[in-house]
Amino acid sequence: MKKIVALLIAVAVLCSVSVPAFAAYKDEYKLDIVPSLTTAWGMGAQYFADLVKERSGGKINIKVYPGSQLTTGKQTNAFLLVRNGTIDFAVQSSINYSPQLVELNLFALPFFIANQPDRYAALDAVKAGKAGEMVIKAIEDKGVKFLAFGENGFRELTNSKKAIRTPDDLTGMKIRVVGSPLFLDTFRALGANPVNMNWSDTMAAIQQGVVDGQENPISTFYPVKMHDYHKFMTDWHYVVDPTLYVVNPAVWKSFSAEDQKMIQAAAVEAGKYMIGLARIGLDDGTAQKYLESIGKVPEITDWYGTLKSVGMEVAILTPEETKAFADKTAPVLEAWKSKVGEELVKAAEADMASVVKK
Repeated sequence: MKKIVALLIAVAVLCSVSVPAFAAYKDEYKLDIVPSLTTAWGMGAQYFADLVKERSGGKINIKVYPGSQLTTGKQTNAFLLVRNGTIDFAVQSSINYSPQLVELNLFALPFFIANQPDRYAALDAVKAGKAGEMVIKAIEDKGVKFLAFGENGFRELTNSKKAIRTPDDLTGMKIRVVGSPLFLDTFRALGANPVNMNWSDTMAAIQQGVVDGQENPISTFYPVKMHDYHKFMTDWHYVVDPTLYVVNPAVWKSFSAEDQKMIQAAAVEAGKYMIGLARIGLDDGTAQKYLESIGKVPEITDWYGTLKSVGMEVAILTPEETKAFADKTAPVLEAWKSKVGEELVKAAEADMASVVKK
């Protein structure tokens, strides 16, 4: 009898140790994004959720909440909500986290990366280099676990009034921008009237004529039917918008080491997919080849042609025209270098210089 009792106690102790490890996994993990699931951003986030569910055998279920539902439309609050655990995962724009992480303004310095000989190579060098390490450290020092980089894309300009080819063309125009002081400074330097507005309110403001224009990556324009309201697009790629796959630290620690490795790998893979979607038809063909290799080429591979086909007038600026905008915003660039951090900016400059072909 004593042996039986001892055995039962041992089993009970074993169960008490083992069960919580499985019980700690939630039925659903919430993941926050700003736009719809039909954008490159949304598709990259959903691909991550799908990979994790598949590779965990259905044990880890991540649900993507588009349209800033989890931040009730206040997208610049997203970082704080991930940090405090209200949101489990997020695939968020570096811009939306920049109010809490000034280092992320590195990517929004006007014409800093765009003016490089190969802007995509320059961006990749920054993310993979010393500057990228510093950015990731800044994110994690502020209390959020970084998983991988994705990409929303270089940001272009649309408006309902006229073709924009010179800084003077922007004079007095009401341009919607995300709630970042750097964006306000940049458009004021160009003579425009920037209007701080969350994306959840933007399309209604565009439809009602509250704002004349807005700026976003080209891959977002067609899915939201921007062409129904804005007939003019300026291709100037003045700043870039990486996305960040992140997770709440407590949620991260709740996963086993094996699952952590799987989740990290899924985020990296989904990030590459999103980058491919953001660049297809815009780079040297690398994005197209990658998406073909994984069997996930999207329906639209020519953004310029697609936008023209629905009536948009696309102004692709010459290097000389782009330089005029860069010169006009140069004081903003210089002023913000010290705010972002001189050491970080110098590291980014060195990273970009390392991929310039001699």
